Amino acid sequence: MSVTHEVFNQPAPLVDVNLFETNRALQSALAFNAPGLDTATLRDLGALGALVGSAEYQTHARLANVFTPQLKTHSRFGHRIDQVEFHPGYHALMRAAVGAGLHGSAFAPSEQASGTAHLRRAAGFMLFTELEPSMLCPISMTYAVTPALQGNAAIYRDWAPQLTSHAYDPALKPWRDKPGVTMGMGMTEKQGGSDVRANTTRAEADGSDDWGQRFTVTGHKWFFSAPMCDAFLILAQTVSGLSCLFLPRVLPDGSLNAIHIQRLKDKLGNKANASSEVEFHGATAWLVGEEGRGVPQILAMGTMTRLDCALGTSGLMRQALSIALNHTTQRKAFGKYLIDQPLMKNVLADLALESEAATALALRLARAFDRPSDPHEAVMARLLTPVAKFWICKRGSHFAQEAMECLGGNGYVEEGGEGIMARIYREMPLNSIWEGAGNIMALDLLRAIRKADAAAALAHELAPAKGMHPALDHLAARLPLRVEEMATEMEARRLAQDVALAVQAALLAQTAPAAVFQAFCDSRLGGHWGYSFGSLSAGTDVDAIIERAQPH
Repeated sequence: MSVTHEVFNQPAPLVDVNLFETNRALQSALAFNAPGLDTATLRDLGALGALVGSAEYQTHARLANVFTPQLKTHSRFGHRIDQVEFHPGYHALMRAAVGAGLHGSAFAPSEQASGTAHLRRAAGFMLFTELEPSMLCPISMTYAVTPALQGNAAIYRDWAPQLTSHAYDPALKPWRDKPGVTMGMGMTEKQGGSDVRANTTRAEADGSDDWGQRFTVTGHKWFFSAPMCDAFLILAQTVSGLSCLFLPRVLPDGSLNAIHIQRLKDKLGNKANASSEVEFHGATAWLVGEEGRGVPQILAMGTMTRLDCALGTSGLMRQALSIALNHTTQRKAFGKYLIDQPLMKNVLADLALESEAATALALRLARAFDRPSDPHEAVMARLLTPVAKFWICKRGSHFAQEAMECLGGNGYVEEGGEGIMARIYREMPLNSIWEGAGNIMALDLLRAIRKADAAAALAHELAPAKGMHPALDHLAARLPLRVEEMATEMEARRLAQDVALAVQAALLAQTAPAAVFQAFCDSRLGGHWGYSFGSLSAGTDVDAIIERAQPH
């Protein structure tokens, strides 16, 4: 075949880069929130950063998304088996995530003693999200479920060693025969969505045993993510009302529980994760916590998965930014590299500001989870969880679109999973929807305000940045009063936005270079910003901001 042209001016992909060592924003946020973090933890994060940035694991992530999970309801002999098959790449990713302790390991006594278990785990979760976010669904649910399971001491005693271990075993067999297990949740039903009180799945008392009060469950779940987990916490109606139940896939006697997978969801993104619809045909479950008090139990778990939504979107932002920077540094247009074009500099610097602010807020929230006995930290955990989940996740889709534009048409092309930016773009809306969409978060913020002295807590949180920027001072001075006056549904979204921006600015004042802090306040708080990324003012030190964000 004759040669028609030479391929040139096509950037090399971002591969075999240590995603921790090149992430200055993440390192600064860690140093601020845990100044005494030991060298072993930093070494572990460095090792994880190398793994998730490697060509080998990028291949695993691509294949897990291209060769999506497959449902097998029956064996070839007609027996009901209800199993989901995954590409080996999925299991490689799961093994690495569990091995890094991103699931229930934060609740192991040895981890809890450090006082930084949740923060260290949060940093690792963000790094892993840059590699592949969708298979982290069972990882996140295991993290959230582990402490909730303490509502049944007998079950927790039996399952805690496997839930907190660093071993991954995908086999469908009793928990006692496995070195490690994962757990999921089943809350949503067709008729209710976020309104779980509308659930119709019923649970009838069926005696008791070593695990306590036992029930027979009949009904369905409209979203039942990761159905190959070893067990689930579900909501069902008992005679006392909506209750939280422990539902294992394999019963103690080794038989399969009556959980029938109807189909797998065909989703926009999140392809490597098997989200499903299931029916319970007299399935066996055990009570967790107090009967009729299932909603508070679920809300406690939702707090932790909402943290992961903020962490996950922050990780995706960082990866999208890194890919955009990698592309524009190598790609030429109109005689210059894209990154040397003034308009492109403005866009990249603006994206870098958003990414660093998201990282700072997400890790600040994770720190609060490590200090539940500290009154201020307890209030901030309650207040910032809906705020961070609302604002960071709400910004994600717009962020991904702008980062994709930096690549032009190449960013829009998937090409058998090679187009990572397209995968990120499809993934971004999920964290905004999962575990409560924007309105649910805004309403949750109102509940948090009514149960604590939020104004005083915010004033204390913003105090270290006082006098550092007039726009932040102006917002900080007015925010406590607005917290009291804007505690209405009509203005709840605006309040969540402004609390997020104020806290992000205060954090950047303490963790980021002056150029980053100044530009963030000038644009987000000072009114010198347009309605799209790339509208920073002419005096912004875009070169310093971009250099800090470079993935090298």
